[in-house]
Order: sequence, then structure tokens, then C-alpha cells
Amino acid sequence: MRLLGGTWIGLALLSALALAAPVPAQQVPLSALGRFDGWRENALIGYGLVTGLAGSGDSRRNEVTRQALRNVLSRLGTTVTEEQISSRNVAVVIVTARLPASANVGDRIDATVTSIGDARSLAGGALLMTPLLGPDQRTYALAQGSLVAGGHSFESDLNLQQRNYPTTATLQGGATIEAAVDARILRPDGELSFLLNDPNFGTAERIAASINARFGPGSARVENADEVKIRFARPAEEFAAFVADIQALSIEPNRQPRVVINERTGTIVAGGDVLISSVVISQGDIRVTVTGERTASQPGFISGFASDVRSLVVTNTRLEVDQPSRDAVVQFPSTTVADLVEGLSRARINTRRTISILQAIRTAGALHADIIVQ
Repeated sequence: MRLLGGTWIGLALLSALALAAPVPAQQVPLSALGRFDGWRENALIGYGLVTGLAGSGDSRRNEVTRQALRNVLSRLGTTVTEEQISSRNVAVVIVTARLPASANVGDRIDATVTSIGDARSLAGGALLMTPLLGPDQRTYALAQGSLVAGGHSFESDLNLQQRNYPTTATLQGGATIEAAVDARILRPDGELSFLLNDPNFGTAERIAASINARFGPGSARVENADEVKIRFARPAEEFAAFVADIQALSIEPNRQPRVVINERTGTIVAGGDVLISSVVISQGDIRVTVTGERTASQPGFISGFASDVRSLVVTNTRLEVDQPSRDAVVQFPSTTVADLVEGLSRARINTRRTISILQAIRTAGALHADIIVQ
């Protein structure tokens, strides 16, 4: 690679770019490529109260918190009026969890607790018993226990010190399953479907071919780019072993070339075999700076005698145009995105400019991959 009008980056890099070999594909377990239809997690949600906060809970302005606390106390046999509730040691929260595809009564799962009021921190609090509901409005778990917050917030005399986000906390193993769930992946017609995470006809065909080679012709067929139908024609007691054998198969997937760009953090992620055709890149910029200086003219010797004489504010503007003389013109032979990014880094082109260059190369038709901007 060479910088025209600049300096030589090095012959070693040129050789590495010219001789860059594609990364060989690797076989991965079938379980890493997708899941069986019917085997999935389910979202749970609940509404509850956190107590024991050291004055960092919801303020008295939060009517929802006072109403929820009155409801809890009334169920425990205590009647209080709204005026009697003025503590800031209570916060109203939303509790969320993930129900596994297969769970038994008594199993424990983690939960996340988030404040929905004006509480400053949930650190040191304890969640009261909260039912967790599924999409069908049925209670599947009960959450209760001490919270673990990953931060803190302290305030005194208008001085505030905060670390991370203390209004979100976790409940490690604090939710107990109350209704058993058991996912069913075998359909009444004796078939099960394997769903691919990344739809691809080539990968689906290889999965079906591997299953047919292992269990005999006709055991699997490609239904679509994201689905492979598998036929189970064995005794029911062999179903678990049958599924385990399928998951143990290794497949060489067809990978869709992609370049993932996060413009907020300046991160670029791409496969090592994403190819770029021969391209020439010219990178330079012009910086324009406008500086305004304001000065005031105060006629002090007159203002004391003439009341209609006022100060005069004058603005002077200075325009500066800076055009660097060492603009980079970089020539790359056919190579990969990894080598391109490395070469641009050695040319001292920052990450955000590299992102713009990749998008321009894609528009020019030289980058043979999809660009996903996050």
C-alpha cells in the first residue's frame, strides 16, 4: 500500500494484502444454528413494592406508591389513610423475568426490578411478594427477596453523587415457579421443525443432508430457507435420544457477508472473509473556523452628562480555513475488510472516518457484503 503525496506505509503490508487468503469455514454444532419450533422462553411481568430504602424511595407526590402501600397494608389487616403515609422508604416497581421453555414447580429464576416512580435508588431494598404474569394473564411465578443494585445515589445539601443506574436492580434466584411448563416440539403428525437463526437455503440443505445421512433418506427435508422438517418414526421412548443425536451433528453453515457498524461507539465488526474489490480511497478534509470577538465602547466621559448616550457593542468576525497538505490517497488491491481497516488504521484514519469510507465503498459496489448500521 502507498500513500500518494505522503510516505510509504511499508512493503510488508502490501504483501499481506495481496496474499490475503479467505478464512476457511468451520463446522459448528447444529444447536448453535437455530432451535426447534416450540422450544422458546416466555416473558413474565409483575407490579410490586420495594421496601427498606434509606430515604431514597418514591416521594409523597407519587400517588401510585401510596395507593399500592395502602392495598398491601389492608390485605395484612391494617387500615391507614393517605395522610398517614409519608415515608420515602418505599418504591413502586415493575418486575420482569424470563420463563424457561421447560420448568417445574419450585424452580428458581432470576428477575429484574426497575423503578417506575421518582425513587433515587433501590439499593438495600427488599421486594415484597409479587405475582409474575405471562401473556395469558396467568401467574407462573412469585418474586420476593432482597435486591442487588449495581450502583448508588446519595444526595445532601444539593450535592449529588451517583454511580451507574441505581434505579434498576436484580433479584438473583428470587422468583419461584408456581406453574409447570413443558414445551412440546413433536407435532401430532410425527414431525418436528428446526428453525434457523439466519435463514439460508444452503445451510438448510446441508442440515437436511446431514440428518438424512445419519438417520436414513427421507428423514429430513427443506421446507424453507429458515425451516427444516424432520420426521420421527421411532418409539416414543427414543425421542430424547433422537433429538440429542440431531443436536450433536456438526454443520458447515453458509454465512451471509455482513459488516456491522455502530456509529455511536465507533465500532466495526466484520467477518474475516468479507471481500473488497480493488479500490482507491482519497481521504482529506477542510476545516473552517469562525471566531467572533465582541468589544464594548463605553463613553464614560460623556455618560455622566448626557443621559441619552449608551454603550456600543461591536462584533468582529475572523474566518480561518485550514486545508491539510498531507491528504491521504490509499490504493488497495482485492482484499478483505479486516485488512482494509488495518491499513486505514496504519494510515492514521480514525474509526468514524473509516465507517464513512466503508459506506462509500459499499455504495461504489466494491464491498461485497451487507452493511448494518446500528
